[in-house]
Parts: sequence; C-alpha cells; structure tokens
Amino acid sequence: MIVNAQETAEPRTYVDHILEHWHKDEDAEALVQGAQRLTRGEARRRLFSLGHALRRIGLVPGDGVGLFLANRVDSVLVQLAVHLIGCRVVFLPPEPGPGELAALVEQSRARAVVTDPLFAARAADAAGRSVHAPVLLSLGPCAQGGTDLLALAAECPEERPDDVPAPGADEAVTVLYTGGTLGRPKLAAHSHRLYDAFVDLAQDDPEHSRTGFFPTMTPGADRVLAATLLTHASGHLTSIQALVTGSALVVLPEFEAGAALTVLREERITATMFVPPMLYALLDHPECEPGTLPALRRIVVGGAASSPSRLQQAVEVFGPVLSQGYGQSEALGIAAFGAEDLASQAARRPELWGSCGRAISDTEIEIRGEDGAAALPVRQVGEVCVRGETVMLGYYEDPERTAAALHDGWLRTGDVGYLDAEGYLYLVDRVKDIIVTGSTSDNVYSRVLEDFLLTLPGVRNAAALGVPDEDYGEAVQIFLATAEDAHIDPDAVGAAVTAELGDLYTPRRTILLDRLPTTKVGKVDKKALRAAWTGAALDAP
Repeated sequence: MIVNAQETAEPRTYVDHILEHWHKDEDAEALVQGAQRLTRGEARRRLFSLGHALRRIGLVPGDGVGLFLANRVDSVLVQLAVHLIGCRVVFLPPEPGPGELAALVEQSRARAVVTDPLFAARAADAAGRSVHAPVLLSLGPCAQGGTDLLALAAECPEERPDDVPAPGADEAVTVLYTGGTLGRPKLAAHSHRLYDAFVDLAQDDPEHSRTGFFPTMTPGADRVLAATLLTHASGHLTSIQALVTGSALVVLPEFEAGAALTVLREERITATMFVPPMLYALLDHPECEPGTLPALRRIVVGGAASSPSRLQQAVEVFGPVLSQGYGQSEALGIAAFGAEDLASQAARRPELWGSCGRAISDTEIEIRGEDGAAALPVRQVGEVCVRGETVMLGYYEDPERTAAALHDGWLRTGDVGYLDAEGYLYLVDRVKDIIVTGSTSDNVYSRVLEDFLLTLPGVRNAAALGVPDEDYGEAVQIFLATAEDAHIDPDAVGAAVTAELGDLYTPRRTILLDRLPTTKVGKVDKKALRAAWTGAALDAP
C-alpha cells in the first residue's frame, strides 16, 4: 500500500486520527447500517472520493456546507469529507418550518447544502430562498434536480485530497444548532479545539475514560451504536467517540425501541448513547430483560434531564453500565459521571442519582446569580456557567446573542442547578422553564417535579409546564405518559405531589396521554405540549 506524505504526517485534526485507524487492518468493519457494511479500507477510499467530489463542485477551504441528513453511513462520511477539505460543517435541524430553515441556511452562509433524498424538497426550498444561492447536493438521485453527490464521488479519485490548510485557532469548523425546544434554534460555532479536547479525552490516560463521555475502548473490538441524530450534538459526539478510537460505528436509521434492541443484540453493541426518552422506551419494551444484552458495557445518557428512578431501573436491567453526560450545543462536554463512579458513589450517597457528575478534564463550572457576576456558595441554586475548550466560539453571525451568552470566556448555559461540596453538579431546570407561581411568586423547578412524577406507579414519562394564571401569573400543569394497563387518578397524583413537594408544586391540571411528543432528537417537545394544551385547550374538561 502506498500513502502520501501528508497521510503519514503527525496528526493535526481528529480526521487524521480516524485515518490512522483506517489505514490499519483494512478488512475490519468501520461503518455499518443494516446490510451496508464498510470495511476500514472501503470507508477511507469513499471518504477521499467524497472530498474530491465536494471540491469538484467548487468548494474551497473555509466554505460552509449545510448538512440536512438522515442517519445513514454516507451521512457520516460526508461530514468527515467536509472537514477533510477544510470546509465548515453546518448541521441543519429537522424541526423548523420552511421559513426558519431557510433563515438558518442564509445565516450560516452555506455555499452548498447536502441533503438526504427524503428531505430534498425542504432542502431545495431553503436553498432557493438564500441570497447566497447555495448548490444543492443529494446523497442519491432526487426529483428536485440537485447534483447526485454519490454519483459524482464514484467518478473521483480514491486518494486523499491535498493542499488543505490547517484550521485557524478561532476559525469556526462546525456549527451546531441548539435543541430549539424552548425557542428559535441558534447556531453554535466551534473551532478545532473542540475536537482536540475530545481526542485527548478519548486517547490519553485511563482517568479520562471515567468521565462518562469516552468509555475505555479496545480498538478493533468495540462496536458503538449511534442511535440519536448524526446531525445533532449527541449523535455527532457518539460518532466521533467511536471513530477516533478505531471502533466500529453502527448507525441506527431511526429510533424505535424494538428495532434498537434487535440491533444492540445482533450487532453485539458494546457502547451507545441515548437521550432519556429513548432509554425509558427501551426499558418499557417487553423484550428488555436482564441478560438480554450481554455485550453491552456502556450506555451514556445525556441530552436532557434524566429521572433518578429510571436510571436505577436501567442499572437493575443492564447492570452497572450506565454513565451520565451533561453538555449542550454551546458546550458539548461540561460534566460527566462514569459508570464505575456512579455505581460505587451512589451506593454511598443515593442523592448522586440526581447528579450529572463533575466537570470533565480542563473544564470549570461555577453557579452564578441573576447578575452572572459572582459564584454562589455550595448548594445554592443559580445559573450554571462553564469555561473550557468545549465551549463555543459564539453564535455564528449573531453578535447580540453571543454577547448575552459569553463573558470573559464563561458561558451562561441557561440551565439552573447547584454544586455540592465534592463538586458534583445537580440540575434543577432550564432558566426559561422555571414556573413562577404562588402568592409570593416562588420558583417551581419542573425537573424536580418531573423526577418525582416518574416515581409514581404507571407513569412512563412526565412533563411540567407553567400556564397563564390570573391570580399567580403561572399555574403548574403536568402531562403524564401512562403505561397501557395503568389506572391513574389525576386527583391522587396531585395529592401525592402536594404531600411530597408542597402546595407550591400542586398541579392545576393533570393530563394523561399515551405518549409525550418528542422532537426529532428524542427530547420531550414542550413547545408542542404548550401549543396543544394551553390557550383555548386550557379550558377543556
């Protein structure tokens, strides 16, 4: 095998680390999606040809490339190819309507938009509204007339593209959208330092492996399942975790508990990541029993607040394999709790089931008051602020929001929580999700309420919202997804809440549903709940 000098040089980016693995043991599996199975050699050659194809349509280093993609092997390779040729990845969210999606394409200054054929009509509409007139590329033929990127790549060389400059220290190489569950998505821009930090966490000393984000991997032996969206921070992080450690990455096209169990079992998955509603759905599946997944040794739970009672249930079913990770699009890694620590420490201090761990390496966490100026004492509730290499450069092309979120390198996360004396972080709410109610306008923390509701028999998932109230400004309204054979009395639920949490938390209404709506990335969609059950619906019996 002949490789050029650039391929054998000291690695400069995370893609170089991936290619180091893909040049060894070329017949080992690298990427899997159903019947599609690519070896390391095949993945490397396809990556190079995709890089040449992107160049052939006129992209140059520094250009933005919007990715509007489904979960598939080629989506992984396209994202890598964009970085390989020095361009900027812009992950486009699946949730927004046409106008908002077009605005994000415009704001990101994308020179091209790569779409899955399933999304081609929406992508073509968004690209057509942009004054930058981005080129429309499709992973396969589509009726909207975009260039078939896969067909173009098949005509291109399978050697690594050369003459790619190293990214600048403060150059945005990846732009992630925020979840958008509480408002219009924003574009969080990150430099290559984010990837340098994760390479260090994944490959340095074993102590880092206990953070929860990067379980200890055995190159060539571990198999990682990407179950969340690859274009979301959680799916992107999972795929990077697998690839930089030389593990095989198995892509789940769409999450459904039964299908996920089948893939976990048949592909002998050793590590994966779920957002909490995914984990809950898996636990509620009738085929999910102790011993079902003997190969599984790490489940990272993150992306949204987790219920302590559900986490304990997961350990009972899967064993001591559960890790927690806390981050957001603005700071992909903030705190984490490794499986070994969670199993041992929670036995000593049960309250740690409600913690999301301690700051990851080279990251600082402070809890600050409303003015954001000074750190609060231990166990005092305030806004979580963080500083470190995983923090974004800012919101792309959005200086006003950047100034509001970042100050002297510190990010105001918008999450509310506290630190204990040992540095463990506990989240109690989102700033915008706090319910302010009662005669003295006190705070009701929806996370606290939801955690309690999930301890009640027959409750599979729960959400709490503040709805308009003439007397108190807001009133507590709860939504419960119940088990199929459960008989839940809303009045009894309200009484249980009052007895446990006090009058302030007593729900004005309790709405029973078969399931709670979720966003495309698996989080409970509180915007959808608010739209469906407030206003006129508030007066429903």
